[in-house]
This record gives sequence, structure tokens and C-alpha cells, in this order.
Amino acid sequence: MHATDTLAEADRLMTVCNSCRYCEGLCAVFPAMEMRRAFPDGDLNYLANLCHGCGACYYDCQFSPPHEFNVNVPRVLAQARRESYAQYAWPRAARALFASNGLTVTLLCALGVAAFLIGYGASGRLLRPEWGEDAFYRVMPHDAMVLVMGAAFLFAILALWMGLRAFGRDIGEPPGGFAAPVPFWDAVRDTAHLRYLDGGKVGCYNEDERPTDRRRVYHHLAFYGFLLCFAATCIATVYDYVAGRRAPYAWWDIPVVLGTLGGIGIVVGCAGLLAAKLRRDKALIDEQRLGMDASFILALFLTGLTGLLLLVFRTTAAMNVLLAIHLGFVVAFFLAMPYSKFVHGLYRFAALVRYAKERRAMLGEAPRPVATTGQGGTRP
Repeated sequence: MHATDTLAEADRLMTVCNSCRYCEGLCAVFPAMEMRRAFPDGDLNYLANLCHGCGACYYDCQFSPPHEFNVNVPRVLAQARRESYAQYAWPRAARALFASNGLTVTLLCALGVAAFLIGYGASGRLLRPEWGEDAFYRVMPHDAMVLVMGAAFLFAILALWMGLRAFGRDIGEPPGGFAAPVPFWDAVRDTAHLRYLDGGKVGCYNEDERPTDRRRVYHHLAFYGFLLCFAATCIATVYDYVAGRRAPYAWWDIPVVLGTLGGIGIVVGCAGLLAAKLRRDKALIDEQRLGMDASFILALFLTGLTGLLLLVFRTTAAMNVLLAIHLGFVVAFFLAMPYSKFVHGLYRFAALVRYAKERRAMLGEAPRPVATTGQGGTRP
């Protein structure tokens, strides 16, 4: 007996797929499925979060609609992922608010924080240009900025950690198990290359039966852009607290260079992902998840865009308002992280670690080459 109808349907599909095994070379989901003979809820949530949504198995499957078996693995596993995000979210009271009104909540939060910052630190300075070291903190005091940003960031980290703990309990993996060195680095390598978003080495099936790598490239741009911006923030923190240098920094300084490259990656990557989402084959879409998916991508896009605008206009009278708006989107992004599509990266990485452990254990017991049937297959 399963907790939801979605998990019951996922069990039916995995049973059919485990009998067929035509798609076992497409991604990690099917080899992980083959290690099981029964599918409790925890295992189904693990498989759902292991799925990258490339769509290859739908187009390759001889039992996909309009066949009477109605096998649509990408869509059902996407629905299971959505339900798992709500199931693992912490605190429980915040789940329904973000799930049902993600875009509205994110935008209202960003604009509310921006209005507060303008009223708190920028009133009377809205038309006064600021420049030179400490210019940002003449608009918003350093300690107040650190308090607001730090509180939002620490809350996001706590909520994400609690969600990861709940995911680990559900799939039978303690949090410490995700830190196993060799499987961890296997997962890092797979994540860095988005190995399982390539549809079995032919590309992602996003719009139709013609695979491309565009969606994978957009993911890379957004992901590595985010990492570059995070690195820029870390280096700026060292500058501030160790070297005693206060923002804003020169155009050629390391935090500015990394932040600029990261911001461009975020803006281009998120714009591409939003366009890909609009063009995605309706048969693969979990309709109920579109709101929160779009809100996360849009929030990240606006965070990157306002950061770039702040960089360009930081010596003009627009700097004060742009700084408040940018910080508002940063705070909103942090607060939305545990209840948005951002968590897919955390749970998917944990699922990849679990898969690496299982694969190594299986090959250690009975070494054999990995099957490749189903790669590049075509739908009958």
C-alpha cells in the first residue's frame, strides 16, 4: 500500500520497466531499479529524485501512450519528485504557502525586503550618487546588511539540512552515509558533467523526438554561474573581515570578475531554461509543478540581472535603489530555496551518492560490464 496515488502509479511503471529493461542504458534510474524486486515508497522517492527528466525513456518506450500500458516514466517521476519536495520540507507550516503561490510569494518577499531596505537605509539618499570604498554601507549599514543576509542564509541552510535528513530517513540512508568518500566523488563527477541529462549520450528530449544538448548547456550556465557568484561572495567576505577592504571593489578585482561572469551565466542560463520549459513536450510535464519551477528560475534570473545592473550603475544615483532591489531578491531567493526547485539539486545529488554506493557494491559482488541496451533507441 502506497501513501499516494502517484507512488502507486510509479510502482506499476517500475514493475513494467523491470520486466522490459529496454531502457537500462539510458540513465541511472533503470540500473538502480533493476537492483530491486519490490518498490516501497522510500525507494520510489529515491528513483524519482535520481531521474533527471531527459525524456529519453518516454520516446524509446514501446509501451508509452497511446499504448494501453500507458508508461510515462518522466511525467510520473516528476510528479513523485514534486510530492517528495513537500513531504521533506521543513518547517511543515511553510509547505502549502510556497507550493501553491511560489511566484507570488517570491516576488512579494523580494519587493517587501527592498522597500524595507530603502526605507531603512536609503531614504534621503535616493538621488545622491555614492562611490568609493564603503559606498554600499553608506546606503545600508554593514552590520544591518550582514544581519539580514546572514539570517536568511542560515535559515535556508537549516531548512535544507532538515529536508536532507528527512529524505535520508525515507530512503534508508543516514545523513552521514551521503559523505562516503568514493561514492561522494562519483556523484560530484556525475553532477559536474550532468551525465544523466544526455538521454543515453544522444541529448535531452525536451520538445520532441529530436534530442539536443541545449537544456544541458543552460543548466551548466546557471549552475556554474551560481557557483562563481558564491565564490565571489566568499572572497569578498575574506576581503572585508581579513584584509579590511570594503565593497564596492574595482572592476578588475577578483570578486567583481567572478561575480560578473557568474551573473552573465545565471542570466543566460535561466533565460534558456525558462524558454526550454515553455517549449517542453506537454506529455512530459507535471503541470502542478510549473509555478514553483518558474518562480525559482525567475528568482535566480532576477537576482543575477539586478546584480549586473548594480555593477553597471553603481556610481550613479540609481545605485541606492538597485542595491535595495538586488538585496531583496537575494533574501527572497534564500528564503525560497528550501521550498522551490532548488532542492532538486540537493536530493538528486544525494540520490547519485546512493546510486554510486549501490553500483559499487553490486559490481564488487559480481563484476560484469554495464549493459547498454536502449541507448539511442527509437520509439516503435
